Amino acid sequence: MPDLSLIRSLLFTPADRPDRFAHGPSSGADGVILDLEDGVGLPAKAAARNAALAFFADSAAAPAGFVWALRLNHVTTEAGLEDLMALRAARKPAVVVLPKTESVTEVEIALAHLGAGKATPSIVALIESGRGLAAADEIARHPAVAALAFGGADLAADLHAALAWEPMLFARSRIVQAAASAAIAAWDVPFLDIHDPDGLKRETSAAKTLGYVCKLAIHPAQIAPINAVFTPSANELARAQRVVSAFAAAHGGACQVDGKMIDAPVVKAARRTVALAAQAA
Repeated sequence: MPDLSLIRSLLFTPADRPDRFAHGPSSGADGVILDLEDGVGLPAKAAARNAALAFFADSAAAPAGFVWALRLNHVTTEAGLEDLMALRAARKPAVVVLPKTESVTEVEIALAHLGAGKATPSIVALIESGRGLAAADEIARHPAVAALAFGGADLAADLHAALAWEPMLFARSRIVQAAASAAIAAWDVPFLDIHDPDGLKRETSAAKTLGYVCKLAIHPAQIAPINAVFTPSANELARAQRVVSAFAAAHGGACQVDGKMIDAPVVKAARRTVALAAQAA
């Protein structure tokens, strides 16, 4: 299974547009989420499902190191149940995104079907409601859940709040805290204005400083700015390498790097930086 903490960017692609699937890797994204939910109108749900399953059935379709994910319809809807029934006997993607997750019960419903076969996908739970936010800790601790994603637009609507940084800061922080308590990744909501690259950069940088490791995208032009924020700089990588080396030389004992004391959490973060830089390269 892929390490979702090393994913910087994922591009949403409507599953009823199979002509776009092949362009995913060339976008520079670390992965693509084929969307069966909000990106697909009700009349096209069946065609989208068939196109996605046909794509995942072709083992040559996914290049090595690239993450292909599938966002289902909600598991309690007719379309969501049809998604799950179709996936029971199908070749499954590495990652399945569950929208509007509000309880571990929904995760268990999905797993009852996704667990059929040789490999169970990693689950990403989208938190998009007040109830989901209240249950974020419990959802994050489920062993099948590998990441929480901040579903900002729906959550803002549910909270009667504006989808802006300050009104949604508590919710964003709450998801980071829940993900951290379960040692899983936190992914940030797409930036909806595709014509505002400066706003995208500002929001991505702010999300990174808050603790998010990835930002979702709705347009290929958003990938490069997102990756630029989440890819370690040369200075960040050099310091991380010094931290790892110093800790190894001290055999796990107390040590200093650049005049600062180094402990296990700092070393853990440094190792992630080294791994992220290697994967980005």
